[in-house]
Amino acid sequence: MGQTASQPESGKTLRVIGAGLSRTGTTSFGAACSYLLDGPCYHGGTQILNSPESHIKRWVEIFRHTPVKSQDDLEALHWGIKEMLDGYVACTDLPSNAFVAELIEMYPDAKVICTVRDPEKWWNSLAPIVEKGNLTVLTWIFAPLPTLRWFRTFHDALDQGRVGELYFRPGEPQRPTRAMWGRHIEHLKKVVPKEKLFFYDVRDGWEPLCAILGVPVPKDVPFPKLNDAAVMEGFMQKSARRGILAWAGILLSIAGVGYTVARYAKVV
Repeated sequence: MGQTASQPESGKTLRVIGAGLSRTGTTSFGAACSYLLDGPCYHGGTQILNSPESHIKRWVEIFRHTPVKSQDDLEALHWGIKEMLDGYVACTDLPSNAFVAELIEMYPDAKVICTVRDPEKWWNSLAPIVEKGNLTVLTWIFAPLPTLRWFRTFHDALDQGRVGELYFRPGEPQRPTRAMWGRHIEHLKKVVPKEKLFFYDVRDGWEPLCAILGVPVPKDVPFPKLNDAAVMEGFMQKSARRGILAWAGILLSIAGVGYTVARYAKVV
């Protein structure tokens, strides 16, 4: 998250569907899959926030076809997902982890690997963002920045679409909660054939992941250890500073124009 976006490669097809929730080592997992499978990995946060604005807008369009209410929705959903993920050997994190049912149908030879950690530690990592984050303030700060000015729209499309469909319940807060963990695992067991579903903790390193993929364990190559939370926090802080500076420039420009107009009016 927050690094350079990967580029799809012709001839590559999806071999790993990363089904883990955010804050479960998805960045490390994606880097490991990319190394083992010799191809690019689509890590949702990295791709969306480091790509041209058209990229996040396309995902918003895709999510607006969920919940699926018609054949047209279903066809648009499949076409959109394929458009975004073709050319990658693996995908992980949002938005792809919300489309596991569709992905396993579209890529039947792929393996579904859900990265896991202690559920309480997972929620303790996510809760401050969910409960204290102020999307309204961020929306205003990010408004001058390409791509990031779509962050709130993207977030709303998730909650009103597939994410809300899978994890929110009537009468409960319409946002991620601790219950999301169990509901996610239950959903995966429901939509993925048992022989294709694997659970993996990145703290266990190369061996179990290589066993799942049926590839040799790398020799003298350290397992990638990338801190999802720290990278995300650093990216958002840097982006917030960019937004504030952009607003300062806008306000100074407005003030400059106003001053010029006032002087001209006084002279006239």
